[in-house]
Amino acid sequence: MKILVLNSGSSSLKYKLYDNHEKVAEGVVERIGEEGGVKDHREALERAERALVDAGAIDSFAMLDAVGHRVVHGGERFIEPTRIDADVIEAIRELIPLAPLHNPANLVGIEMMADKAPDLPQVAVFDTAFHQTMPRKAYLYAIPIELYEEYGVRRYGFHGTSHGYVARKAAEKLGKPLNETNLITLHLGNGASVCAVKRGKSIDTSMGFTPLAGLVMGTRCGDIDPEIPILMEKKGIDADTVLNKESGLKGLCGENDVRLIQEHAAMGDEKSKTALEVYVHRIRHYIGAYVAELGYVDAIVFTAGVGEHSALIRQMVCEGLEPLGIALDTQRNLQGDEDIAADRSPVRIFVLPTDEELEIALQTETVLNP
Repeated sequence: MKILVLNSGSSSLKYKLYDNHEKVAEGVVERIGEEGGVKDHREALERAERALVDAGAIDSFAMLDAVGHRVVHGGERFIEPTRIDADVIEAIRELIPLAPLHNPANLVGIEMMADKAPDLPQVAVFDTAFHQTMPRKAYLYAIPIELYEEYGVRRYGFHGTSHGYVARKAAEKLGKPLNETNLITLHLGNGASVCAVKRGKSIDTSMGFTPLAGLVMGTRCGDIDPEIPILMEKKGIDADTVLNKESGLKGLCGENDVRLIQEHAAMGDEKSKTALEVYVHRIRHYIGAYVAELGYVDAIVFTAGVGEHSALIRQMVCEGLEPLGIALDTQRNLQGDEDIAADRSPVRIFVLPTDEELEIALQTETVLNP
């Protein structure tokens, strides 16, 4: 099947074309609606189509078998990829209050494609869906239950497409059925989250009601005392901007690129050293918690930009975890091997590239050919 995967953001449109699971073309249209960029998402979609035609990948969108869309928030309604119709579009629209920065842009991509190719099957793949297997004890907050019942305030989790993809790949590496595999998956990029996967299903994850919770991230704070934003607002500080865009690694050392922070730390910059220590401390905190939840772990999986490329972060995360059965092989780690665990380690440690777009394509195909 020829499947186009679209990730429509507020000012960008990313796309990848797969033919029988092989990527044949990709691109991005940026600065949508901005000076010097394209006028709107319709023009961006037309530019994407021209680029695919010029590359010889298709003659037109009519040649496609389907389009798979990344949709950030599916709430409690969507627990699996879903073929898009008018009811699904309306449901995604109703979920905008839970993801005001993402769902509107995701909807634009869906609606523009529907206008351009109305007969083309479209499938929504939700970031939150993988985590809908969490038990109530994991997703409920200890706040008045009415806030959950009336407004949907609960832990949803994100990066589900990535966690699901690498979990399946890790099970393959272990030679075990996914439904018999326990994993801790670490999606470490500018945005970051951890997931406890029990018998192939998410039972807990670090992100919560929004992608702000959990790990220290590039510019996001992760877990903090809930009183802090209340104090900030009393002081006239815009908590939303600070906690989402000026915190995390950037807040600690002025930089959110882990590569540069590592360089600065190596040159003796104390703020950079501290930022890395805080960053790693939070990851280790979640690993310990999830080992306790899972009972046993077959493998730890590092993925995404930092997880895949920073040997230093992986070393710092795994250091001293031998009592938990997690033993790193330093040489394998430095070489960037796929399995960086020591031979004696009961828990394997994998470094696996994530491919969220391929996962969306695969799930789209599954919906259309069950």
